[in-house]
Amino acid sequence: MRYPRGFTVVELLVAMAVVGILAAIAFPSYNAHVRKGARAAAQSAMLQIADREAQYLLDARNYTVGPTALTDLSFTLANDVANKYAVTITNSGGGTTPSTPPSYLITATPIAGGPQVPDGVLTLDNTGAKTRAGNPGW
Repeated sequence: MRYPRGFTVVELLVAMAVVGILAAIAFPSYNAHVRKGARAAAQSAMLQIADREAQYLLDARNYTVGPTALTDLSFTLANDVANKYAVTITNSGGGTTPSTPPSYLITATPIAGGPQVPDGVLTLDNTGAKTRAGNPGW
């Protein structure tokens, strides 16, 4: 006598449970890696801006700060950074006008409700000091 071919309902339910458990484990890990990748892209953009600020200092004898700073530096944020972070450049006191002595503070603030919010605010200043969520280092 031949038995019918195929899977039983119990076998299908067990397979679905195994896939569900694997997905529950893998999805948060995947999201963490995506968040780290976006943070690395933002940090790289901040370092490129710092390089441009150094060149600007040589040319203009001051750093460019304020809402037009990225334009003054001829720098455009990549979409993966611009969609997840708001990047601003101020003087070290938080002002939008050049200061004496020259200083700058590059701030990358995660966009509210986005996946980068757990990372906190990233900063880089003219001395090379880096912070993430107020803690030293990236």
